[in-house]
Amino acid sequence: MRKLAIVLAASATMAATPALAEQYYGFANVSINYLDWSDKTEDRTDPDIGGFGGPKEDFFYIEVEGGAGFDWGDVYGFIDFENPQNSRTDEDDKGDTDGFRIAAKGSVAVNIGESNWNYYGHIYSFTEASGGFYDQNVVLGVSYDLFTESGLWIKPFIGVHVENQTFAGSGMNGFMAGYVLGYDFMIGEEKFAVTQWHETEFGRDDQFRNNGTQYIINSVGHNGAVSLWWHTNKKLTLGLQYRYADHKLGTSAYQDAAIVTAKYNF
Repeated sequence: MRKLAIVLAASATMAATPALAEQYYGFANVSINYLDWSDKTEDRTDPDIGGFGGPKEDFFYIEVEGGAGFDWGDVYGFIDFENPQNSRTDEDDKGDTDGFRIAAKGSVAVNIGESNWNYYGHIYSFTEASGGFYDQNVVLGVSYDLFTESGLWIKPFIGVHVENQTFAGSGMNGFMAGYVLGYDFMIGEEKFAVTQWHETEFGRDDQFRNNGTQYIINSVGHNGAVSLWWHTNKKLTLGLQYRYADHKLGTSAYQDAAIVTAKYNF
């Protein structure tokens, strides 16, 4: 399973590791997750009661995740199987939000000389086949690695955004900037970590701003999560995440949720 996760990370970004590359770190895990949208979010997104489209429903998902760092750069990737217990066909009610879905992301950062700057790229893909929906996002740009003596690290990025979507078609869709960060700490003998990922899309093209509905999203949108992790031992990590999005995920309003996670580390 560990090899599978690393392969997913590398293949998703089309990055081939040189045979003589020196590896600095590597990780892989599989997790069980439950995402619980807030009541306000479910109301805001329900068009039947005056919401702004992109209806949300709580769901369960399984994630396989992996990453590795080398002397030339690093790779990361995950694949999520959402509502894996459910199945629907295109003859079922497409208004349902509990269909089986697959979301996957891969990223690669290649060092620029001896600096902390990198050539950066990522690809994110979401598919819900029974409803006939897919959305693919590609970002190409640069990133920067920043590590502090306190243990806090942050990796910001910025790049052009190319999108390919069922309802909107394909083309340039402005820009995306964001970051991932982390901080490890101890409470007594227990190991904890705080992490965050965040993405801001800006300069969106009008072509991509209705998401197939009558609700127009802003030219700027935000997407991310803040997480607290408890490393109970080398194999088991428990997490609580705050998931948020604003004028993203098909909804022209703010959305938030809590995610409870249990990870098995390989």
